[in-house]
Amino acid sequence: MTPVSDQPKKTGRVAEIRQAYTALKSLDPALGRWMLGVALAVAAVVVAVGFLIGGWWRWYGLLVAVPTAALAATIVMNRRGNKAMYGALEGKTGATGAAIGNLGKRGWYTSQEPVAIDGARGTRPQDMVGAAMVFRALGRPGVVLIGEGPVGRVRKMLKQEEKKVARVAPGVPIHLWVVGDGDDEVPIRKLASRLTRMRPQLSKAEVSVVNKRLTSLGGLRPPIPKGVDPTKARMDRKAMRGR
Repeated sequence: MTPVSDQPKKTGRVAEIRQAYTALKSLDPALGRWMLGVALAVAAVVVAVGFLIGGWWRWYGLLVAVPTAALAATIVMNRRGNKAMYGALEGKTGATGAAIGNLGKRGWYTSQEPVAIDGARGTRPQDMVGAAMVFRALGRPGVVLIGEGPVGRVRKMLKQEEKKVARVAPGVPIHLWVVGDGDDEVPIRKLASRLTRMRPQLSKAEVSVVNKRLTSLGGLRPPIPKGVDPTKARMDRKAMRGR
């Protein structure tokens, strides 16, 4: 009898794209029409250019048209999909966590859960409406504290969290952001791109050290091992660079 493996089957690339398309189409019903229209237009242009040049370029144009059209359709899916996703997040409680939650592959330590919250009446999503929240992102540009909710309470909480971070990670750059469409605020749709465009100020080794210290505040990783007091340890940046 052949043993049945408990390991889940790996999802193929085509299946992943199909799943992504299905999810995005639920947010943007016109997605399929846009993808098809752009794909046909690009294929027509490639074929037309090949026939205008003549010779073997005609056949080359026919061969290149299909993959080029597929690439164009994928780009449209990504662009419109991102726009639809951020549009769905606008005004939703906890949208910041969802917007930054996928930055781990780009060298950031983030969490979809806030590191601080004020004004919640319970633990259910509907109890969080109107609450002020602070999310934390850590990367080579430093620590970014992102506030979401009523601006007055958010700015006060950001200052409180800034003091906590400065206590366990002295000398590390700390940036305070507020999510919104007002002056000096960052729209939710631009949050991830703004983070990835920031200028690096720490090395990867330093980011790892800071992450271990921030775990004592919660929100990024499980607590650090017992016996380590992050408030008394200071980073030796020269020593780390010399390794």
